[in-house]
Amino acid sequence: MVRKIKAKLVLQLRAEGLSGRAIAASQQISRSSVAEVLEAADAAGARWDDIAALPDAEVYSLLFPGRGEHESVFAEPDWSRVHREMARVGVTMRLLHGEYVDQCAQAGSPSMGYDRFCKSYQRHVLVTGLASRIGHKAGQTVEVDWSGPTMQLLNPATGELSRVYLFVGCLPYSRYSFVEPTLDMKQVTWLRAHVGMFEHFSGSVPRIVPDNLKTGVIKHPKEGEIVLNEAYREMAAHYSAAVLPGRVKKPKDKASVENTVAHVATWIIAALRKRQFTTLAELKAAIAVQLKAYNAEPFQKRAGSRASVFESEEKALLRPLPAAAYEISRWVYGRRVARNGHVAFARNYYSVPYPHVGAKVDLRVTDTMLEVHRGHQRLASHLLVAENVVNEYRTHDADLPAGPKYRQWDEHRVREWAGRIGPSTVTVVDRVFESVPVAEQGLNPALAVLRLTRRFSAERVEAACGIALAGPIRSPRYAHLRPILDTGQDRPGALSSSSPGTPPAEEIGGYVRGASYYAVGGTR
Repeated sequence: MVRKIKAKLVLQLRAEGLSGRAIAASQQISRSSVAEVLEAADAAGARWDDIAALPDAEVYSLLFPGRGEHESVFAEPDWSRVHREMARVGVTMRLLHGEYVDQCAQAGSPSMGYDRFCKSYQRHVLVTGLASRIGHKAGQTVEVDWSGPTMQLLNPATGELSRVYLFVGCLPYSRYSFVEPTLDMKQVTWLRAHVGMFEHFSGSVPRIVPDNLKTGVIKHPKEGEIVLNEAYREMAAHYSAAVLPGRVKKPKDKASVENTVAHVATWIIAALRKRQFTTLAELKAAIAVQLKAYNAEPFQKRAGSRASVFESEEKALLRPLPAAAYEISRWVYGRRVARNGHVAFARNYYSVPYPHVGAKVDLRVTDTMLEVHRGHQRLASHLLVAENVVNEYRTHDADLPAGPKYRQWDEHRVREWAGRIGPSTVTVVDRVFESVPVAEQGLNPALAVLRLTRRFSAERVEAACGIALAGPIRSPRYAHLRPILDTGQDRPGALSSSSPGTPPAEEIGGYVRGASYYAVGGTR
């Protein structure tokens, strides 16, 4: 909403002798706004004596004609006709909106969306003071709530009684009802009861009207947007529904389910009061029998029963259920991604793409999956580790930088590294693995050979491997290659520069310095 300048007050203060700067300072209005009012008044020839008796809004319109007045760009329907049509049997807002869209398309004018169409009609009804005939439409709404009265289960071993809560759902049009006994009123139970309700109805509806309990609605202010529980919103979205909670302390907003809760006390709780139940399954079966009888009870003031009206008029209008039932999830907020690129949950670790290392992420956990979210973006998903397993890592190679660098060492990976150095190195590594009974036993000695490339060049290591393979040792290792590299025997011409009396390395059975090396004053 545009905040209008107090134009009349500005002109009054100027008439009293105040300057524009003084007016701005005293009324906490920007100097540019004050100057704009004064310029508009001078241009319109408006003197204080002429406008003193006019209302503020009229003075503002005189100085700034048309400002702040917004006209809808959409074609306006004939709301009186819409109201008359709504009184006809079978006519819905969806049908009237479709006809309105077709008319706009033929006329080439823009049409408003369905939600705006409904809200505009409601505004028309309120403004004109007419009684709305919308009432309850078939297949449009389901009202849900917890029953105030509860039931009990008996533990036959201890004689202890535990409380059982009743979840109640009702379709307002047919009054067809659903009742589910539960052991608690937690969020997971609340969501599972909704899933069972939609399966019982064999369809879903566009609107779910709950009470303002914390498992469904986090915040419901008098002004501003309603803040829904994230898991509840996701469940509703899965069934293509919107959560529209009733107003705080306004039970008439969901009168159908409130009435059903009262009937549940009579038809179910009172009817079963003399029976003792030891298991929830037994109680659930007894409630199902009573609920079927309740839905089949004939109406007093209309034809048929809840069940007959539901089957004949409403069931076909329900939205089809999704292919898979909603999987209950819970959120864990504010988990930080560790330096190793994993986030911890339940003493296990799940990888996250490495650009998010150090960031705080949210976890969505279902019975089988764990998803990592940052804001509105899903970063990764993993199969959930079993509850009895701890300290296990679930890692996607794509989540880590230069993925192969973080792979576990195995025989194949070691041979790949050797192949990048040279054929002699490959032979040395092959013989290392051939000399051990289990391939894993050869990983450490093979890696020791390959890691010589961190101190010496790959060419020198390859040359040293060639020299070692020419000797009597079939499977040279780090202890044989390091002396060759330290003494430089791998360099071109190193062996030919030794003294004439020094026998070849093959004959002395090792790689040793010649006698000239140890001679007094000899060349070192």
